[in-house]
Amino acid sequence: MSTVDSTGSDSKPDQTPPSPPKKRGVPEGLWLKCPGCGASLYNKEVAQRLNVCPKCEHHFYVSATDRIVQVLDEGTFEPMNEHLRPTDPLEFADRRSYADRLVNEQKRTGLSDAVVTGTGMIRARRVAFAVTDSAFIMGSMGSVVGERLTRLVEAATDQNLPLIIISASGGGARMHEGILSLMQMAKVSAALARYAEAGGLFISVLTNPTMGGVAASFASLGDLVFAEPKALIGFAGPRTIKATIGIELPEGFQTSEFLLEHGYIDRIVTRKNMKSEIARAIDYCGK
Repeated sequence: MSTVDSTGSDSKPDQTPPSPPKKRGVPEGLWLKCPGCGASLYNKEVAQRLNVCPKCEHHFYVSATDRIVQVLDEGTFEPMNEHLRPTDPLEFADRRSYADRLVNEQKRTGLSDAVVTGTGMIRARRVAFAVTDSAFIMGSMGSVVGERLTRLVEAATDQNLPLIIISASGGGARMHEGILSLMQMAKVSAALARYAEAGGLFISVLTNPTMGGVAASFASLGDLVFAEPKALIGFAGPRTIKATIGIELPEGFQTSEFLLEHGYIDRIVTRKNMKSEIARAIDYCGK
């Protein structure tokens, strides 16, 4: 039953006032912060620019799958040796077993190991192609990574194909496999030596990061060595070197720009130009 208040209007004392509308938050994943300049960037715009900051040209991480799309002609990639899978021969364990770590990395990244190899076309030029992915145990080189790369180099030798390897490996040789991992440095390098003797053209592309045993072996053996801007490239990291020798390192030490100045690499190439520069180099070298 309604009551009448002093103004003569009906009122319902038990009725609660309506709640104010909830503010709509910003959906997650729309924006990201650039580690280069600190700007807040619209994620979709960055993706459209091949994961490059529109303000400072910082090159963000790119997966192996995206690299294939960016560098090779659409629909031309034919993977090789995907059946090779890593095992745990030493039954290695730190905070957890290596076997469990492999399973987790495979589920998280969708990769079976840290390198993808195969053949494809770059501006209608057939090439042997490999790319490592730092998302899989920092792109470190274990037995399967070394074996896949070696077989790719041997296929390039047999078929007289230009060889392109894009490195994004911050982990070097994979400690979980001990000497079995370290020997891959020599094995891949030996295959590259035979490839060079056969007259092959090897273009090595260094991205952020390219470190450790990868930088000390196949990544530095290219006939041409390209690098993305401001990539970290070297053997031991700057913090490790500084802690070991106890001195201040030069500004920009182990960046692409520093290494270009000192003759370690041949050219710095932005991501948007990489495909064209590789194709141009292949033509220039008559391959």
